[in-house]
Amino acid sequence: MIIRTIGWWASAAALAGLGCLKAPALEPLPAIRVDSQKRGFVTAERKPFVPWGVNYFRPGTGWAPQLWKKFDPDLARLDFERMQGLGINCVRVFLTWGSFFEQPGVLSQEGLRRFDQLLDLAESRGIYVHPTGPDHWEGTPAWARGDRFTDETLLRAQEEFWRLLAARYRGRSAIFAYDLLNEPAIPWESTGVLARWKEWLHRHYQTPEQAARAWGVPTASIDWEKPAAPPPSGKGSRACLLDYQRLRESVADAWVRRQAEAIRGADPDALVTVGLIQWSVPVLLPGLQHYAGFRPERIAPLVDFLEIHFYPLAGGFYEYDSAGEVRNLAYLESVVRECARFAKPVVVAEFGWYGGGQLTIDQGRHRPATEEDQARWCRRAVEVTAGLACGWLNWGLYDHPEARDVTQLTGLLDVAGQTKAWGRAFQELGTRWNGEGIPPPPALKRPPPDWDAWLTNPEAARSYRDNYLRSFHP
Repeated sequence: MIIRTIGWWASAAALAGLGCLKAPALEPLPAIRVDSQKRGFVTAERKPFVPWGVNYFRPGTGWAPQLWKKFDPDLARLDFERMQGLGINCVRVFLTWGSFFEQPGVLSQEGLRRFDQLLDLAESRGIYVHPTGPDHWEGTPAWARGDRFTDETLLRAQEEFWRLLAARYRGRSAIFAYDLLNEPAIPWESTGVLARWKEWLHRHYQTPEQAARAWGVPTASIDWEKPAAPPPSGKGSRACLLDYQRLRESVADAWVRRQAEAIRGADPDALVTVGLIQWSVPVLLPGLQHYAGFRPERIAPLVDFLEIHFYPLAGGFYEYDSAGEVRNLAYLESVVRECARFAKPVVVAEFGWYGGGQLTIDQGRHRPATEEDQARWCRRAVEVTAGLACGWLNWGLYDHPEARDVTQLTGLLDVAGQTKAWGRAFQELGTRWNGEGIPPPPALKRPPPDWDAWLTNPEAARSYRDNYLRSFHP
Protein backbone atom coordinates (compact mmCIF):
# COMPACT_ATOMS: atom_id res chain seq x y z
CA MET A 1 0.00 0.00 0.00
CA ILE A 2 1.25 3.51 -0.79
CA ILE A 3 0.91 4.39 2.91
CA ARG A 4 3.87 6.70 2.99
CA THR A 5 2.49 8.86 0.20
CA ILE A 6 -1.31 8.97 0.17
CA GLY A 7 -1.86 8.96 3.90
CA TRP A 8 -1.72 6.91 2.73
CA TRP A 9 -16.83 -18.00 -4.95
CA ALA A 10 -18.93 -19.39 -3.67
CA SER A 11 -19.57 -23.00 -4.93
CA ALA A 12 -17.20 -25.90 -4.39
CA ALA A 13 -16.74 -26.23 -8.14
CA ALA A 14 -15.74 -22.57 -8.36
CA LEU A 15 -13.24 -23.00 -5.55
CA ALA A 16 -11.67 -25.99 -7.26
CA GLY A 17 -11.47 -24.04 -10.51
CA LEU A 18 -9.29 -21.43 -8.87
CA GLY A 19 -6.99 -23.96 -7.24
CA CYS A 20 -8.85 -24.11 -3.89
CA LEU A 21 -9.96 -27.26 -2.12
CA LYS A 22 -13.60 -28.04 -1.41
CA ALA A 23 -13.16 -28.57 2.32
CA PRO A 24 -10.45 -28.35 4.97
CA ALA A 25 -7.39 -29.96 3.43
CA LEU A 26 -6.38 -33.43 4.58
CA GLU A 27 -3.08 -33.37 2.74
CA PRO A 28 -0.61 -30.70 1.55
CA LEU A 29 -1.71 -28.35 -1.18
CA PRO A 30 -0.15 -29.01 -4.58
CA ALA A 31 2.83 -26.80 -5.32
CA ILE A 32 2.28 -23.88 -7.68
CA ARG A 33 4.47 -23.52 -10.75
CA VAL A 34 4.81 -20.96 -13.52
CA ASP A 35 3.26 -21.89 -16.87
CA SER A 36 5.64 -20.06 -19.21
CA GLN A 37 3.67 -20.83 -22.36
CA LYS A 38 0.46 -19.27 -21.06
CA ARG A 39 2.17 -16.73 -18.81
CA GLY A 40 0.20 -17.91 -15.83
CA PHE A 41 0.33 -20.48 -13.04
CA VAL A 42 -0.51 -24.15 -12.72
CA THR A 43 -0.58 -26.63 -9.86
CA ALA A 44 1.79 -29.57 -9.77
CA GLU A 45 -1.06 -31.50 -11.46
CA ARG A 46 -1.01 -28.94 -14.32
CA LYS A 47 -4.36 -27.43 -13.36
CA PRO A 48 -4.61 -23.65 -13.99
CA PHE A 49 -4.22 -21.55 -10.87
CA VAL A 50 -5.40 -17.93 -10.66
CA PRO A 51 -4.10 -16.17 -7.52
CA TRP A 52 -7.30 -14.60 -6.20
CA GLY A 53 -7.26 -13.16 -2.76
CA VAL A 54 -6.30 -10.46 -0.32
CA ASN A 55 -3.52 -8.83 1.62
CA TYR A 56 -4.19 -10.11 5.13
CA PHE A 57 -4.17 -8.10 8.35
CA ARG A 58 -6.82 -7.59 11.00
CA PRO A 59 -8.66 -4.54 12.33
CA GLY A 60 -8.08 -3.84 16.00
CA THR A 61 -4.34 -4.46 15.74
CA GLY A 62 -3.19 -0.85 15.35
CA TRP A 63 -1.69 0.99 12.44
CA ALA A 64 0.54 -0.20 10.97
CA PRO A 65 -1.19 -3.53 11.67
CA GLN A 66 0.49 -5.77 14.23
CA LEU A 67 -0.48 -9.09 12.67
CA TRP A 68 2.18 -11.16 14.46
CA LYS A 69 2.60 -9.36 17.75
CA LYS A 70 -1.20 -9.48 18.23
CA PHE A 71 -1.77 -12.80 16.48
CA ASP A 72 -4.91 -14.57 17.71
CA PRO A 73 -5.26 -18.10 16.24
CA ASP A 74 -8.99 -18.27 17.03
CA LEU A 75 -9.71 -15.05 15.16
CA ALA A 76 -7.39 -16.12 12.34
CA ARG A 77 -9.30 -19.42 12.07
CA LEU A 78 -12.54 -17.47 11.64
CA ASP A 79 -10.89 -15.24 9.07
CA PHE A 80 -9.75 -18.19 6.96
CA GLU A 81 -13.21 -19.72 7.14
CA ARG A 82 -14.61 -16.45 5.81
CA MET A 83 -11.92 -16.27 3.14
CA GLN A 84 -12.71 -19.77 1.94
CA GLY A 85 -16.37 -18.78 1.68
CA LEU A 86 -15.41 -15.81 -0.48
CA GLY A 87 -13.42 -18.01 -2.86
CA ILE A 88 -10.02 -16.73 -1.77
CA ASN A 89 -7.10 -18.98 -2.62
CA CYS A 90 -4.10 -16.78 -1.78
CA VAL A 91 -3.23 -14.37 1.03
CA ARG A 92 -0.28 -12.02 1.08
CA VAL A 93 1.16 -11.41 4.56
CA PHE A 94 3.81 -8.98 5.75
CA LEU A 95 6.79 -10.41 7.61
CA THR A 96 8.56 -7.92 9.87
CA TRP A 97 11.92 -7.27 11.43
CA GLY A 98 10.24 -6.92 14.82
CA SER A 99 8.63 -10.37 14.83
CA PHE A 100 10.98 -12.43 12.68
CA PHE A 101 14.52 -11.00 12.64
CA GLU A 102 15.31 -8.87 15.66
CA GLN A 103 18.81 -10.31 15.88
CA PRO A 104 20.99 -10.60 12.77
CA GLY A 105 21.37 -14.18 11.59
CA VAL A 106 18.62 -15.56 13.89
CA LEU A 107 14.97 -16.09 13.02
CA SER A 108 12.64 -15.44 15.95
CA GLN A 109 11.15 -18.70 17.23
CA GLU A 110 7.98 -16.96 18.41
CA GLY A 111 7.45 -15.35 15.01
CA LEU A 112 8.02 -18.70 13.29
CA ARG A 113 5.56 -20.41 15.63
CA ARG A 114 2.85 -17.92 14.70
CA PHE A 115 3.68 -18.14 11.01
CA ASP A 116 3.42 -21.96 11.29
CA GLN A 117 -0.03 -21.56 12.84
CA LEU A 118 -1.14 -19.27 10.04
CA LEU A 119 0.23 -21.63 7.39
CA ASP A 120 -1.66 -24.56 8.92
CA LEU A 121 -4.90 -22.58 9.14
CA ALA A 122 -4.56 -21.40 5.54
CA GLU A 123 -3.70 -24.83 4.18
CA SER A 124 -6.65 -26.41 6.00
CA ARG A 125 -8.90 -24.08 3.97
CA GLY A 126 -7.13 -24.60 0.64
CA ILE A 127 -5.47 -21.17 0.75
CA TYR A 128 -1.88 -20.42 -0.24
CA VAL A 129 0.28 -17.96 1.70
CA HIS A 130 2.42 -15.32 0.02
CA PRO A 131 4.93 -13.84 2.52
CA THR A 132 6.67 -10.51 1.91
CA GLY A 133 9.31 -8.74 3.92
CA PRO A 134 11.14 -8.21 6.16
CA ASP A 135 9.70 -4.76 6.75
CA HIS A 136 9.10 -2.13 9.41
CA TRP A 137 5.48 -2.61 10.44
CA GLU A 138 6.28 -4.07 13.87
CA GLY A 139 9.45 -2.15 14.55
CA THR A 140 12.94 -2.08 13.09
CA PRO A 141 15.92 -2.93 15.33
CA ALA A 142 18.66 -0.33 15.39
CA TRP A 143 21.11 -2.59 13.53
CA ALA A 144 18.68 -2.90 10.58
CA ARG A 145 18.15 0.82 10.02
CA GLY A 146 19.77 2.44 7.01
CA ASP A 147 19.84 2.02 3.25
CA ARG A 148 18.96 -1.64 2.73
CA PHE A 149 19.86 -1.42 -0.95
CA THR A 150 23.47 -0.27 -0.66
CA ASP A 151 24.67 -0.94 2.90
CA GLU A 152 26.67 -4.17 2.68
CA THR A 153 25.86 -5.20 6.26
CA LEU A 154 22.12 -4.87 5.58
CA LEU A 155 22.42 -6.55 2.21
CA ARG A 156 24.04 -9.60 3.80
CA ALA A 157 21.50 -9.61 6.64
CA GLN A 158 18.59 -9.67 4.20
CA GLU A 159 20.21 -12.49 2.25
CA GLU A 160 20.66 -14.44 5.48
CA PHE A 161 17.01 -13.83 6.43
CA TRP A 162 15.84 -15.33 3.15
CA ARG A 163 18.30 -18.24 3.30
CA LEU A 164 17.10 -19.19 6.76
CA LEU A 165 13.40 -18.76 5.97
CA ALA A 166 13.50 -20.54 2.60
CA ALA A 167 15.53 -23.41 4.05
CA ARG A 168 13.08 -23.85 6.93
CA TYR A 169 10.07 -23.96 4.61
CA ARG A 170 11.68 -25.81 1.71
CA GLY A 171 9.07 -28.10 0.21
CA ARG A 172 6.18 -26.43 2.09
CA SER A 173 3.84 -26.20 -0.88
CA ALA A 174 1.31 -23.97 0.91
CA ILE A 175 3.73 -21.10 0.31
CA PHE A 176 2.79 -19.63 -3.06
CA ALA A 177 5.87 -17.45 -3.55
CA TYR A 178 8.27 -15.17 -1.70
CA ASP A 179 7.89 -11.42 -2.27
CA LEU A 180 11.25 -9.80 -1.57
CA LEU A 181 9.83 -6.51 -0.28
CA ASN A 182 6.71 -4.41 -0.29
CA GLU A 183 7.04 -1.47 -2.70
CA PRO A 184 10.82 -1.05 -2.72
CA ALA A 185 12.25 2.24 -3.99
CA ILE A 186 15.87 3.26 -4.38
CA PRO A 187 16.58 6.44 -2.37
CA TRP A 188 17.32 9.53 -4.43
CA GLU A 189 20.57 10.50 -2.75
CA SER A 190 21.54 8.37 0.21
CA THR A 191 25.23 8.10 1.07
CA GLY A 192 25.32 4.64 -0.44
CA VAL A 193 23.56 5.65 -3.66
CA LEU A 194 25.93 8.59 -4.14
CA ALA A 195 28.92 6.27 -3.63
CA ARG A 196 27.49 3.97 -6.31
CA TRP A 197 26.98 7.05 -8.53
CA LYS A 198 30.67 7.82 -8.37
CA GLU A 199 31.56 4.22 -9.23
CA TRP A 200 29.06 4.20 -12.09
CA LEU A 201 30.39 7.43 -13.59
CA HIS A 202 34.03 6.37 -13.38
CA ARG A 203 33.17 3.05 -15.02
CA HIS A 204 31.12 4.55 -17.86
CA TYR A 205 33.06 7.74 -18.65
CA GLN A 206 36.58 7.29 -17.25
CA THR A 207 37.16 11.09 -17.16
CA PRO A 208 35.09 14.15 -16.25
CA GLU A 209 35.68 15.51 -19.77
CA GLN A 210 33.90 12.51 -21.27
CA ALA A 211 30.97 12.92 -18.89
CA ALA A 212 30.76 16.65 -19.62
CA ARG A 213 30.62 16.02 -23.37
CA ALA A 214 27.89 13.40 -22.96
CA TRP A 215 25.84 15.69 -20.73
CA GLY A 216 26.46 18.93 -22.61
CA VAL A 217 27.74 20.74 -19.52
CA PRO A 218 31.05 22.43 -18.58
CA THR A 219 33.67 20.08 -17.15
CA ALA A 220 34.12 22.43 -14.22
CA SER A 221 30.51 21.81 -13.15
CA ILE A 222 31.28 18.15 -12.35
CA ASP A 223 32.79 17.19 -9.01
CA TRP A 224 34.48 14.01 -10.23
CA GLU A 225 35.45 12.69 -6.80
CA LYS A 226 32.19 13.54 -5.07
CA PRO A 227 29.51 13.83 -7.77
CA ALA A 228 26.16 15.15 -6.64
CA ALA A 229 22.76 13.81 -7.58
CA PRO A 230 21.23 15.83 -10.44
CA PRO A 231 18.17 17.95 -9.63
CA PRO A 232 15.03 15.84 -10.11
CA SER A 233 13.11 18.76 -11.60
CA GLY A 234 14.16 17.82 -15.14
CA LYS A 235 15.45 21.35 -15.71
CA GLY A 236 19.15 20.45 -15.74
CA SER A 237 20.98 18.16 -18.13
CA ARG A 238 18.53 15.45 -19.10
CA ALA A 239 21.39 13.23 -20.25
CA CYS A 240 22.87 13.43 -16.75
CA LEU A 241 19.46 12.80 -15.17
CA LEU A 242 18.94 9.75 -17.38
CA ASP A 243 22.33 8.38 -16.36
CA TYR A 244 21.39 8.83 -12.72
CA GLN A 245 18.10 7.01 -13.20
CA ARG A 246 20.01 4.17 -14.87
CA LEU A 247 22.39 4.07 -11.93
CA ARG A 248 19.40 3.72 -9.59
CA GLU A 249 18.06 0.89 -11.77
CA SER A 250 21.40 -0.90 -11.53
CA VAL A 251 21.24 -0.69 -7.72
CA ALA A 252 17.74 -2.20 -7.81
CA ASP A 253 18.87 -4.97 -10.17
CA ALA A 254 21.77 -5.94 -7.91
CA TRP A 255 19.55 -6.00 -4.81
CA VAL A 256 16.91 -8.22 -6.46
CA ARG A 257 19.55 -10.57 -7.85
CA ARG A 258 21.22 -11.09 -4.49
CA GLN A 259 17.99 -11.66 -2.55
CA ALA A 260 16.54 -14.01 -5.19
CA GLU A 261 19.76 -16.03 -5.31
CA ALA A 262 19.69 -16.39 -1.52
CA ILE A 263 16.20 -17.92 -1.68
CA ARG A 264 16.96 -20.20 -4.62
CA GLY A 265 20.16 -21.37 -2.98
CA ALA A 266 18.08 -22.62 -0.05
CA ASP A 267 15.04 -23.79 -2.04
CA PRO A 268 15.55 -24.13 -5.82
CA ASP A 269 11.82 -24.74 -6.37
CA ALA A 270 10.62 -21.59 -4.59
CA LEU A 271 8.91 -18.89 -6.66
CA VAL A 272 10.32 -15.39 -6.18
CA THR A 273 8.90 -11.97 -7.02
CA VAL A 274 8.97 -8.42 -5.69
CA GLY A 275 5.97 -6.21 -4.92
CA LEU A 276 6.48 -3.22 -7.21
CA ILE A 277 4.90 0.12 -6.44
CA GLN A 278 3.04 1.61 -9.42
CA TRP A 279 5.77 4.25 -9.67
CA SER A 280 8.02 1.50 -10.98
CA VAL A 281 6.27 2.35 -14.28
CA PRO A 282 6.89 6.10 -14.56
CA VAL A 283 3.91 7.15 -16.67
CA LEU A 284 2.73 9.17 -13.65
CA LEU A 285 5.05 10.34 -10.88
CA PRO A 286 4.62 12.94 -8.11
CA GLY A 287 8.20 13.93 -9.03
CA LEU A 288 10.95 12.34 -11.08
CA GLN A 289 12.70 11.39 -7.84
CA HIS A 290 9.72 9.15 -6.99
CA TYR A 291 10.55 6.71 -9.79
CA ALA A 292 11.27 3.55 -7.78
CA GLY A 293 14.19 2.37 -9.90
CA PHE A 294 12.75 -1.16 -10.14
CA ARG A 295 12.19 -1.29 -13.90
CA PRO A 296 9.99 -4.26 -14.90
CA GLU A 297 12.06 -4.95 -18.03
CA ARG A 298 15.21 -5.32 -15.94
CA ILE A 299 13.58 -7.10 -12.99
CA ALA A 300 11.69 -9.70 -15.08
CA PRO A 301 14.74 -11.91 -15.85
CA LEU A 302 15.62 -12.02 -12.15
CA VAL A 303 12.26 -13.23 -10.79
CA ASP A 304 9.70 -15.91 -11.64
CA PHE A 305 6.83 -13.47 -12.16
CA LEU A 306 6.14 -9.77 -11.79
CA GLU A 307 3.93 -8.11 -9.23
CA ILE A 308 2.57 -4.59 -9.47
CA HIS A 309 0.46 -2.53 -7.06
CA PHE A 310 -2.06 0.06 -8.21
CA TYR A 311 -4.32 2.71 -6.71
CA PRO A 312 -6.35 5.27 -8.74
CA LEU A 313 -4.35 8.49 -8.41
CA ALA A 314 -4.48 9.93 -11.92
CA GLY A 315 -5.75 13.48 -11.57
CA GLY A 316 -5.45 13.28 -7.79
CA PHE A 317 -7.37 11.25 -5.22
CA TYR A 318 -10.12 9.42 -7.12
CA GLU A 319 -13.62 10.21 -5.85
CA TYR A 320 -15.76 8.20 -8.27
CA ASP A 321 -16.51 10.78 -10.95
CA SER A 322 -17.05 9.31 -14.43
CA ALA A 323 -14.16 11.14 -16.10
CA GLY A 324 -11.83 10.09 -13.29
CA GLU A 325 -12.94 6.48 -13.65
CA VAL A 326 -11.97 6.27 -17.32
CA ARG A 327 -8.74 8.21 -16.74
CA ASN A 328 -7.71 5.88 -13.94
CA LEU A 329 -8.69 2.72 -15.82
CA ALA A 330 -6.52 3.86 -18.72
CA TYR A 331 -3.69 4.61 -16.31
CA LEU A 332 -4.12 1.18 -14.70
CA GLU A 333 -4.05 -0.60 -18.05
CA SER A 334 -0.94 1.30 -19.14
CA VAL A 335 0.92 0.28 -15.97
CA VAL A 336 -0.07 -3.40 -16.10
CA ARG A 337 0.51 -3.57 -19.88
CA GLU A 338 4.04 -2.31 -19.38
CA CYS A 339 4.68 -5.09 -16.85
CA ALA A 340 3.15 -7.69 -19.18
CA ARG A 341 5.57 -7.05 -22.07
CA PHE A 342 8.27 -9.37 -20.76
CA ALA A 343 6.93 -12.94 -21.10
CA LYS A 344 6.39 -13.41 -17.36
CA PRO A 345 3.09 -13.77 -15.45
CA VAL A 346 1.85 -10.57 -13.80
CA VAL A 347 -0.09 -10.42 -10.53
CA VAL A 348 -1.79 -7.22 -9.38
CA ALA A 349 -0.77 -7.88 -5.79
CA GLU A 350 -2.41 -4.79 -4.29
CA PHE A 351 -5.41 -2.95 -5.66
CA GLY A 352 -8.73 -1.59 -4.49
CA TRP A 353 -10.39 1.61 -3.32
CA TYR A 354 -12.76 2.78 -0.64
CA GLY A 355 -16.49 2.32 -0.21
CA GLY A 356 -19.21 2.05 2.39
CA GLY A 357 -18.82 5.31 4.28
CA GLN A 358 -16.82 8.46 4.91
CA LEU A 359 -13.04 8.45 5.23
CA THR A 360 -11.58 10.45 8.10
CA ILE A 361 -8.20 11.01 6.43
CA ASP A 362 -7.24 14.40 4.93
CA GLN A 363 -9.55 16.19 7.38
CA GLY A 364 -12.51 14.22 6.01
CA ARG A 365 -12.55 16.17 2.74
CA HIS A 366 -13.10 13.18 0.42
CA ARG A 367 -16.70 12.56 -0.52
CA PRO A 368 -18.40 9.53 1.03
CA ALA A 369 -18.55 6.50 -1.25
CA THR A 370 -21.10 3.72 -1.33
CA GLU A 371 -20.27 0.04 -1.31
CA GLU A 372 -21.55 -0.03 -4.88
CA ASP A 373 -19.04 2.67 -5.89
CA GLN A 374 -16.23 0.51 -4.56
CA ALA A 375 -17.58 -2.66 -6.18
CA ARG A 376 -17.90 -1.00 -9.57
CA TRP A 377 -14.36 0.38 -9.58
CA CYS A 378 -12.74 -2.82 -8.34
CA ARG A 379 -14.69 -5.03 -10.76
CA ARG A 380 -13.66 -2.84 -13.67
CA ALA A 381 -10.05 -2.84 -12.50
CA VAL A 382 -10.03 -6.65 -12.75
CA GLU A 383 -11.85 -6.69 -16.10
CA VAL A 384 -9.57 -4.10 -17.71
CA THR A 385 -6.42 -5.98 -16.70
CA ALA A 386 -7.61 -9.58 -17.23
CA GLY A 387 -5.21 -11.32 -19.61
CA LEU A 388 -2.50 -8.77 -19.03
CA ALA A 389 -2.55 -9.92 -15.41
CA CYS A 390 -3.32 -13.43 -14.21
CA GLY A 391 -3.96 -12.78 -10.51
CA TRP A 392 -5.35 -10.14 -8.17
CA LEU A 393 -5.04 -9.53 -4.41
CA ASN A 394 -7.38 -6.97 -2.88
CA TRP A 395 -5.97 -4.52 -0.36
CA GLY A 396 -7.41 -5.94 2.85
CA LEU A 397 -9.94 -8.56 3.90
CA TYR A 398 -11.61 -6.19 6.37
CA ASP A 399 -12.11 -2.47 6.56
CA HIS A 400 -9.55 -1.07 9.02
CA PRO A 401 -10.85 2.02 10.89
CA GLU A 402 -7.49 2.60 12.60
CA ALA A 403 -5.73 3.15 9.27
CA ARG A 404 -4.44 6.52 8.19
CA ASP A 405 -5.27 6.07 4.50
CA VAL A 406 -8.00 4.54 2.34
CA THR A 407 -7.46 1.18 4.06
CA GLN A 408 -10.19 2.41 6.40
CA LEU A 409 -12.77 1.26 3.82
CA THR A 410 -11.06 -1.00 1.25
CA GLY A 411 -12.10 -4.40 2.63
CA LEU A 412 -14.26 -7.13 1.17
CA LEU A 413 -15.85 -7.22 4.62
CA ASP A 414 -16.76 -4.42 6.96
CA VAL A 415 -15.14 -4.24 10.37
CA ALA A 416 -17.92 -6.44 11.83
CA GLY A 417 -17.27 -9.15 9.25
CA GLN A 418 -20.33 -8.48 7.09
CA THR A 419 -19.79 -8.98 3.36
CA LYS A 420 -19.77 -5.70 1.44
CA ALA A 421 -20.97 -5.21 -2.15
CA TRP A 422 -17.38 -5.58 -3.35
CA GLY A 423 -17.08 -8.83 -1.39
CA ARG A 424 -20.12 -10.21 -3.21
CA ALA A 425 -18.81 -9.02 -6.58
CA PHE A 426 -15.40 -10.46 -5.75
CA GLN A 427 -16.99 -13.80 -4.94
CA GLU A 428 -18.83 -13.81 -8.28
CA LEU A 429 -15.80 -12.68 -10.28
CA GLY A 430 -13.78 -15.54 -8.87
CA THR A 431 -15.98 -18.05 -10.69
CA ARG A 432 -15.37 -16.44 -14.09
CA TRP A 433 -12.45 -18.53 -15.36
CA ASN A 434 -13.81 -21.87 -14.09
CA GLY A 435 -10.47 -23.61 -13.90
CA GLU A 436 -9.58 -22.82 -17.50
CA GLY A 437 -7.07 -20.05 -16.82
CA ILE A 438 -7.29 -16.55 -18.26
CA PRO A 439 -7.17 -16.07 -22.04
CA PRO A 440 -4.76 -13.46 -23.43
CA PRO A 441 -6.18 -9.98 -24.02
CA PRO A 442 -7.19 -8.84 -27.50
CA ALA A 443 -4.59 -7.00 -29.55
CA LEU A 444 -5.21 -3.30 -28.97
CA LYS A 445 -3.47 -0.32 -30.48
CA ARG A 446 -1.77 1.71 -27.78
CA PRO A 447 0.96 4.37 -27.97
CA PRO A 448 4.52 2.98 -27.68
CA PRO A 449 6.42 3.48 -24.40
CA ASP A 450 9.33 5.92 -24.15
CA TRP A 451 11.12 5.23 -20.89
CA ASP A 452 14.01 7.61 -21.47
CA ALA A 453 11.57 10.49 -21.85
CA TRP A 454 9.40 9.45 -18.90
CA LEU A 455 12.40 9.33 -16.58
CA THR A 456 13.64 12.79 -17.44
CA ASN A 457 10.68 14.89 -18.60
CA PRO A 458 7.36 15.14 -16.73
CA GLU A 459 5.73 16.61 -19.84
CA ALA A 460 6.59 13.49 -21.87
CA ALA A 461 4.79 11.26 -19.37
CA ARG A 462 1.78 13.59 -19.33
CA SER A 463 1.60 13.57 -23.12
CA TYR A 464 1.82 9.77 -23.15
CA ARG A 465 -1.08 9.49 -20.67
CA ASP A 466 -3.18 11.81 -22.81
CA ASN A 467 -2.45 9.78 -25.94
CA TYR A 468 -3.14 6.55 -24.10
CA LEU A 469 -6.47 7.87 -22.84
CA ARG A 470 -7.49 8.76 -26.40
CA SER A 471 -6.77 5.20 -27.51
CA PHE A 472 -8.57 3.64 -24.54
CA HIS A 473 -12.13 2.38 -24.92
CA PRO A 474 -13.10 0.36 -21.84
